[in-house]
Amino acid sequence: MTAGYAPATPERIPFVLPAKPEPIRLNPAETALIIVDMQNAYASAGGYLDIAGFDISEASACIAGIATAAEAARKAGIPVLYFQNGWDADYIEAGGPGSPNWHKSNALKAMRKKPELQGKLLAKGGWDYALVDALAPQPGDIVVPKTRYSGFFNTNIDSMLRARSVRNIVFTGIATNVCVESSLRDAFHLEYFGIVLEDATHAAGPDFAQKAALYNIETFFGWVSTVADFCGAVGQSED
Repeated sequence: MTAGYAPATPERIPFVLPAKPEPIRLNPAETALIIVDMQNAYASAGGYLDIAGFDISEASACIAGIATAAEAARKAGIPVLYFQNGWDADYIEAGGPGSPNWHKSNALKAMRKKPELQGKLLAKGGWDYALVDALAPQPGDIVVPKTRYSGFFNTNIDSMLRARSVRNIVFTGIATNVCVESSLRDAFHLEYFGIVLEDATHAAGPDFAQKAALYNIETFFGWVSTVADFCGAVGQSED
């Protein structure tokens, strides 16, 4: 077998994914699914978002949708990657007062208000930083640590995707209006085709934040689809 070429299988036949604003044709061999920041910090009671006062009541539905989409992707030979957001235990990676991240990160602000939380929120190695148990990476999955909202900032994700000939990225995770949208926007500027599965995401903030993020993506930066449409289309040949 020639190096770099996978055998032709039904799972790798291009398919058309129903999406807004229009369907998009995807080749599984050029597609990856990214799970954004599905950590206790963002999806579990007692995690950072919950402590900071954000509603996480829809997180369980988001987890279920991601699990379904990820399993379909793996069966189709589509690589699954995880972004994992956080910093070293001393928060050096978070930036000091000279960094806008120091001023805008709600986790850092929460710890300044409540010193007893210092070292607990989004600190590498801690419970808050850990991926939720229900979405544990499977053999062959890739975990990419990141220190800012976008998974494309100061990480090796771009080179890893290009080495795998990926052109299309299906995004899932939390928060739709923060790290998901930020990562998809950066992917757009790097010439990737970005799709978000709306029912496998959850916003930080009121309902309009979710709607606004999906509007921005659908109108300016990518495509919006659903878990059911993704699972129904993946691996199917184009009519």
